[in-house]
Amino acid sequence: MSNKDEDDLGLRLRAVRERAGLSQRALAKRSGVPNSTISLIEAGKVNPSVGALKRILEGVPVGMSDFFAFSPEPERKVFYATEELTEIGKKGLSLRQVGNSLVGRAMMILKETYQPGADTGPVMYAHEAEEGGIVVSGRVEIWVGDERKVLGPGDAYYFDSRQPHRFRQVGPEPCEVISACTPPTF
Repeated sequence: MSNKDEDDLGLRLRAVRERAGLSQRALAKRSGVPNSTISLIEAGKVNPSVGALKRILEGVPVGMSDFFAFSPEPERKVFYATEELTEIGKKGLSLRQVGNSLVGRAMMILKETYQPGADTGPVMYAHEAEEGGIVVSGRVEIWVGDERKVLGPGDAYYFDSRQPHRFRQVGPEPCEVISACTPPTF
């Protein structure tokens, strides 16, 4: 890797870290990589191994592909056409994200579409955030902790995402939900 590539990687890492609101120390603590190493990488003086870079990025958190696709320039886009929403879902669950990257954003907005039978999985999950949403069409069953409720069009939810939760489409038609999560977590 040339010095220019190392400088670019360092500048990119600094921008990603700062957009996530992390100091070098905080990122070092989260990733298990020494603060001095992060400092040297950001200064363009050290070229990290793939493994070290992966550990550092997990501390942000941001994936390798998002990291290398990230532009240190702030995204100035305000409006998004439907075809510009980024698909991050799978297996009957479409999660269309507003914007291309979560790095540097304080909130994630999704258009969620649950096909008949779609489910976030039998194991409830939790993460550091708050989330809320409004059902636009169809019906969705939501578990939060030991509470369970089926919501239909116009119904809404809002909860602390550290509580274990799960979503499952119910009924004959797909379910659409517009949701927000802060801070972005996936």
